[in-house]
Amino acid sequence: METMIQEKGKSDVPLKRRLQIGKHTFSLGARTLIMGVVNVTPDSFSDRGRFFDPEKAVAHAKKLIAEGADILDIGAESTRPEAQSIDAQTELDRLMPVLERLLSEPLPVPLSIDTYKAEVAREALVRGAHMINDVGGLQRDPAMSAVVAEFQVPVVILHHQEPAAIQGDRLEALLRFFRRAIQIARKAGIDPDKIIVDPGIGFGKTYEDNIEILSHLERLKALGYPLLLGTSRKSVIGHILKVPPQERLEGTLSTNIIGIVKGVDIIRVHDVGPHRRAAAVADRILRGSDG
Repeated sequence: METMIQEKGKSDVPLKRRLQIGKHTFSLGARTLIMGVVNVTPDSFSDRGRFFDPEKAVAHAKKLIAEGADILDIGAESTRPEAQSIDAQTELDRLMPVLERLLSEPLPVPLSIDTYKAEVAREALVRGAHMINDVGGLQRDPAMSAVVAEFQVPVVILHHQEPAAIQGDRLEALLRFFRRAIQIARKAGIDPDKIIVDPGIGFGKTYEDNIEILSHLERLKALGYPLLLGTSRKSVIGHILKVPPQERLEGTLSTNIIGIVKGVDIIRVHDVGPHRRAAAVADRILRGSDG
C-alpha cells in the first residue's frame, strides 16, 4: 500500500509502507522501530569505551535485542565532535570481530553498519551486514552510493554540514542536502524504497539549529522517505538539562516522543528498554498499534 505525501510546492511523492532489511520486513507507520546503538570505539561520547572489547560489545548487542531492539547499528569510529579520525583498516579491525560473532549465529534482527567509508561498508556487506548508516550522507565518500547500489541494501542518509551551510531557513538547507543525496542515490541505482533520511541532530549543528530541526521534523517527512531520528544522549539535551551523557535518558525520551508525534519511523537509541516501552504507549495512542 502507498500513501501520498505532498511537499510544499512539489508534486506528490509515493511513500512505501514497508521496509525490507535483509530477511526482515517492517511495516512503516504501524509502530516505531527501535535501532539499538553498539559502539565499538574507545572514545564514544556516550559510553567512553565500555564496549570496545569485542566480547563486551557482543554481549551488549544481545542485551539490546532482549530489550526489544528491531535493528542493531554497529559503529567502530566515534563521530563525536573533535573525535580523532581513523583509517579504514583500523575501523575494520575493530568492527569485524563483533560483526562476525553476531553473524555466526541466528539473529532475530538485522545489522546496520555506521560508517562513512565505502571500503568499510563493502567489507561489512560481503560478510553479511544488512544495512548501511552513512553519516556522510552519500556525499563524503563518492564511492559509497555505488557500494550500496551493488548490494541493494537500505541506506540511511544522514545530514552532516557545517553551520555556515545551514544558515537562513535551516529546514530548507536540509531539504536541499537530501534532494542532492537522493539524486546521487538514484543515479547510482539505489532503489528508492531503500532510502531512509536522518536530520543528523548534533552533526555540524549549533544548539539553535538542533532545536529548530526538532521543532519541524514534519517538513522532512514531506520528502516521502522513512525518517530516522538520533538524539540519544546528545549535547542538545545536555545543554537544556545541564547533565552529562549518562544522565540524559529523560531528555532523550522527550525528543523521541516528539519525533514520533511528528512522524518519525525509526529512533536510534542507547537505552532500548525504556524507549521500547515509551514508544509502545505513544504508538497505541497515535497509531492504534499494540506493538
